[in-house]
This record gives sequence, structure tokens and C-alpha cells, in this order.
Amino acid sequence: MTNAALAHFDVPGPKQKRTINIVSVIGTVVFIGLIAYVIYRFQVTGQLDPKKWDPFTYSDIQLALLQGLWSTIRVALMSAVLTLAIGFIFGLAQLSRVKAVAGTATVLMELFRGVPVLLLIFIMFYIGAGNLSPYWSVVLGVAAYNGMVVAEIIRAGILSVPAGQQEAGKSIGLRSPQIMMLILLPQALRAMTPTLVSQMVVMLKDSALGYLVTYTDLLYVVNNIGRDFNNLLPTFIVGAALYVGLNLCISGVAKLLEMRQSLKLSFSLKGVGPAARQ
Repeated sequence: MTNAALAHFDVPGPKQKRTINIVSVIGTVVFIGLIAYVIYRFQVTGQLDPKKWDPFTYSDIQLALLQGLWSTIRVALMSAVLTLAIGFIFGLAQLSRVKAVAGTATVLMELFRGVPVLLLIFIMFYIGAGNLSPYWSVVLGVAAYNGMVVAEIIRAGILSVPAGQQEAGKSIGLRSPQIMMLILLPQALRAMTPTLVSQMVVMLKDSALGYLVTYTDLLYVVNNIGRDFNNLLPTFIVGAALYVGLNLCISGVAKLLEMRQSLKLSFSLKGVGPAARQ
């Protein structure tokens, strides 16, 4: 245990350790019991029948799943770009000294955050009927909602930077845009990274609603396979595993970025790297 942890938490005594061990054992037993019960129910209801899992060995089914996965990734990538763009624009607009700009940004943010993602997707789909493809209906609907959530994250992240940082920038003659880009945003981004990653995961899951407007994403493909082969539960399990894999990839990239930022910061503090040489 680190010194920082010791400063905030007492080291468990013998009685507390015994209690922790008992709770851990009980929790493990309950978890194993739940897994065993689920497997038992699968067996009883015939969900473990090889016939229900055989379709996943067919090359055309595997190809269909990969195409659906790629369609989901396409939506996620474009939605992420637009979400971050909208988030930065509206997040910074809320901090504008011009009251009309800040007020308009706040009203729009509250409006879009208050509307369900599915409703936004339907609005985009029906407004653009004939001109807007299901792909863009999903992208714009997902980005409109999540962009406003990210805007609030960015606003809160910037406000979390100590006020002394802004005053220090002014003292060396930097203008407001320079203070924002060179001092406030870099520090805020380090604090916002975990929350932004969580929102990207939410955005990826929101994109699954695209199947309701006939967008052939992973969920659309999974639903069709399950109905065609009468194996909905096994197919949904495979689909869920693919979604979990995507989310783990996003989390992995975020951890790499976090480690890179931590290394840059440690090098700067030790007098190594570009930031120190300046």
C-alpha cells in the first residue's frame, strides 16, 4: 500500500482481514453458483445444442458478422469525430464572455441532451427521407446527443483547472485564446480523458439503435442470423462478445494515451523533453 493510501485509509486489522476474506469467499461462491445456474438453464432449454452454434462455423455467417462489425465501427468512428467537434465547439461557447453566445450554446445543449438518442435518430431519418441515408441518420443522431454531453464534460474540465493557471498566463502577456489553447485545454484534457472514454463507449452502444432505421450494423446482422437459424440467444451472445471486444479496444487505446501523457508529464518535471527545454 502506498503512503498516499495509508494517509487516507487505516490498515485492516486481524478481525477486518478475516471479515474481508469471508466476504470474498462468499462472493466467489455466489458468482460461481450463478454461472453454474446459467449454464444449467442453457442446457435445459437446449441453448447448448451444437445445432444452434454450428452456423457460426459457416464462412458466409462469419463474413456477415464481420461486415456488420465494420458497419458499426464506421458509425462509431464518424460519430466520434463529430461528437468531439460538437463537444469542443459548444463546450468553449458556454465559456464565452459574450452572453448571447454562451446563452445560446447552453439552451441548445440542454435541448439536445433532453431528447432520447433514438428520437434524434428517427428525426434525422424522417427529415432526410430520400436524401439522408440510414448511415448518416444514425451518425448525426448519435453525434447530436453525445456531442452535447461531451460539451458539458469539456466545460467542467476546463473550469476544474485552478484559476491561478489563467492568471499566470495573463501575467506573461498571453491573450485569452492562447491561454485556452496552451494552458487550460492541455491540463483539462488529462483530467477529462477517463470521462471522455466512458462517453465514447456509451456512444458506441448508442449506435446499435441504427438497426431500427434499417442500418445494417452488427445488431441488425445478429438479429437476422438469430431469426433465420432460430438461435437468437447464442447469436446475441456472440454479438455481445463482439461489442465487448470493441469496448475493450477503446479502453486499451485510452490507457495507452493516458500512459503517454503521464510519461510526457514526468519527463517535463524531471527536466527532460521539449517542455522542459523551453
